[in-house]
Amino acid sequence: MANQTFQAKLLSVQRNLLNFAYTLTSNRDDAYDLLQDTTLKALDNEDKYVANTNFKGWVFTIMRNLFINKYRQNMRLSVVVDRSDDLYQLNLSQDSGLDTPEGSVAMHEINEVIAGFAPEYRVPFSMFVAGYKYAEIAQRMGLPLGTVKSRIFLARKKLQAILADYRY
Repeated sequence: MANQTFQAKLLSVQRNLLNFAYTLTSNRDDAYDLLQDTTLKALDNEDKYVANTNFKGWVFTIMRNLFINKYRQNMRLSVVVDRSDDLYQLNLSQDSGLDTPEGSVAMHEINEVIAGFAPEYRVPFSMFVAGYKYAEIAQRMGLPLGTVKSRIFLARKKLQAILADYRY
């Protein structure tokens, strides 16, 4: 008898659970999947439900926890882990543009312009592009932080002015 009342209570809150699932997922199919997972989890854990507690709150908590766990799992799966020795993949641009002839020619011309800069601008700018932080560049070059930021800014402006024809 207790099993039938539990199932009846669970069936009575299905519409509310579906609405809550839709607000969590913003997708109809995902909401139905979440509703189904919640219903199965509630049925599997029927013995853990205490009769004098709020049934609706208990089931909504199950749904919320399932949603959060699924979200965290998806976030973990979307993280790219670079296992190469020198972390090459981490610093690799996803869309370099070098796969086309125009992109490789443009990159060659950009490198030529940078190579033509005076060393006091070329070195900090190249280090910055390579991924060094301002403080690291300042420390390695023995310069004040403001000087490094200024030189990188001026190198960037100079590069933009020289390569203004490449803008779309």
